Amino acid sequence: MSEPTESTADSSVFSRSDTDEASEAERTKGLIEPVALGEWMDTQGLPGQGEPVTSRFISGGASNEIFEICRGEHRWALRRPPRKVPDGRNETMMREFRILSALADTDVPHARAAGGTDDTSIIGAAFYLMDFVDGWSPISEPGWPEPFASNMDARPALAYELVDAIARLSKVDWQANGLEGLGRPDGFHERQVDRWYAHLNRFKFRDIPGLDTAGDWLRGRTPRSYTPGIMHGDYQFANVMFHHGAPARMAAVVDWEMGTVGDPLLDLAWVVMNWPEDEASRPSVGYVDYEGLPFRDDLLERYATMSGRDVDEIDYYVILARFKLAIVLEGGYARFVAGGADNPRMEAFGRVVLDLARDAAALAQTTQL
Repeated sequence: MSEPTESTADSSVFSRSDTDEASEAERTKGLIEPVALGEWMDTQGLPGQGEPVTSRFISGGASNEIFEICRGEHRWALRRPPRKVPDGRNETMMREFRILSALADTDVPHARAAGGTDDTSIIGAAFYLMDFVDGWSPISEPGWPEPFASNMDARPALAYELVDAIARLSKVDWQANGLEGLGRPDGFHERQVDRWYAHLNRFKFRDIPGLDTAGDWLRGRTPRSYTPGIMHGDYQFANVMFHHGAPARMAAVVDWEMGTVGDPLLDLAWVVMNWPEDEASRPSVGYVDYEGLPFRDDLLERYATMSGRDVDEIDYYVILARFKLAIVLEGGYARFVAGGADNPRMEAFGRVVLDLARDAAALAQTTQL
């Protein structure tokens, strides 16, 4: 399994409106070395050989930084760890590159991998280049863009496209596509609780109410049916891009830092763990506007039909998703408290962790599984 990283599951933490673009440019200054990058690109046979390289910061901060790279008429997106590279993050970067490479020629929307390296002497960290996706991200917009802002009939397709992409991902033959050894699918569920507690113990500095309630419930429980597959690990609107215009069409699933071979139903749980079940539970405030989107049961049915997987035990997966995410985010928050992170927005993880643990415990105490 990949080295844990700080997820963007509460994506309001990373809204571009929260941070002045000038300060972001200053914070990321020097993370790209255009001359050295260009020389490396020449060795990879990438287009534009010999032409100058320019870069523009796009997004990132807590987990990775993303830049637009231009060379002549060609454009790519470059992904690299932050300036203070956490332990294991360079290795995670190359795992992402491996997954994207494996998805070539599949029907999973993704940015084509163009090249990658673990040579940290080039720009100070491992990195990879992928095709630049011409589209929009739900977290880079102040609301749904047109025509989805005004046409409610067009909105349901956004949610169905979100679910369809991971249904397709779950059906990819991971062994035939070169991902043997990426994860440890055997015993995946049996080791989850101990695996994440062990991770928590590396940096634990406070009590997290509800976490042990969820952990005790999960321990020893395994789904009745489990078929391994590729999982994204942090799947949500924050980590996808759509083509411009209607009908809604997904352009790419992005941010593969937590990708592995495990149980794809965890990706579905990531989507639905905070999704409204009915009109009364639609949130009035959130990082996306759920008005006009289908309800949770509609998404579960869609996924089951598209993937062929049984979703009857979704509560188990939601509890596991909240338990896991609380610990992942606590790692980022602990690093921030200790002064080891350069992004002040990671302070908000402290609140998100407590909410996730509380909700995991509540579902564990009420589910009928």
